[in-house]
Amino acid sequence: MKNLIPLFIVLFVIAGYGQERKYVTVQRTQKLMGSRFEVTVIAVNEEIGYINIDEAISEIIRIEKLISSWDPDSDTSLINRNAGIKPVQVSLELFRLIERAKQISKITDGAFDISYASMDRIWKFDGSMKHMPTPEEIKNSVSKVGYEKIILNAADRTVFLKEKGMKISFGAIGKGYAAQKAKELLVSKQVVAGIINASGDLTTWGTKASGEKWLIGIANPLSKDKIFSWLPVVESSVATSGNYEKYVVINGRKYSHIIDPRTGYPSRGVSSVTIFNKSAEFCDALATAVFIMGKDDGLSKINQLPLTEAILVDGNNKIHKSRGILFDNNP
Repeated sequence: MKNLIPLFIVLFVIAGYGQERKYVTVQRTQKLMGSRFEVTVIAVNEEIGYINIDEAISEIIRIEKLISSWDPDSDTSLINRNAGIKPVQVSLELFRLIERAKQISKITDGAFDISYASMDRIWKFDGSMKHMPTPEEIKNSVSKVGYEKIILNAADRTVFLKEKGMKISFGAIGKGYAAQKAKELLVSKQVVAGIINASGDLTTWGTKASGEKWLIGIANPLSKDKIFSWLPVVESSVATSGNYEKYVVINGRKYSHIIDPRTGYPSRGVSSVTIFNKSAEFCDALATAVFIMGKDDGLSKINQLPLTEAILVDGNNKIHKSRGILFDNNP
């Protein structure tokens, strides 16, 4: 549902500082949850830094086992297997994650929906698709989708999918959640600063070893290798959802690979969305939702949310931003 593109935002991390202070920068990149995770910590020495990174990676692996719909032994798979059959009791952590996911669905009028996994895959983005699916095919493709059909029982801590064939997946929120949990773990262990970067979903705390703020570079959409503005990320998170590469053109019209779970039609009119909020989990989910909602509805919603900002690039490569983002719109 969501393709993260590190092209639009460029994390600016300088290793090797720390001689003036007592800290060093330690970094490791590893494939986790099917994506590229880059963990950076500021530590008193390299040995402690790598121990901290190991702990963060272990936490991400734990989260993957919890939420994976591919692992037949996970609670998520058990929920899906029992769709339309019976409620499934789950861990408190997973129950609360699903609860928050449903809240985000309500906030975004269903543009974000973890039951999107129930959609029939009728759109092809591998170059083989030449004709539009029929309206009936599109309607049927989303017939089992709907966050309202995810029934939660807080007293019993159970999750029930009302219809057979329903499925949930955390593809549009999972990496942000994992990054958030890894950060919380390291903060609890008094790691002074760092970044967890999950293929563009990133969360930061503290400052660089030099004492400077972490920065992200906002790329010119007409020239991705050129930065026209730098923004500080202080105790905050960022996520980007975009469609520079995966799309299909039918009858001269470009259709995104990101499908609206409410209609079954691909999103149109947006090239990328970047969300800023303290929570990496929330950023991850909103990046997908705003992409689907479109420029006007998406930015209107962001402007109603506290401590949340967005930068959106439309289909004509024009930049739009929420009220709290301060830079020139025309690089």
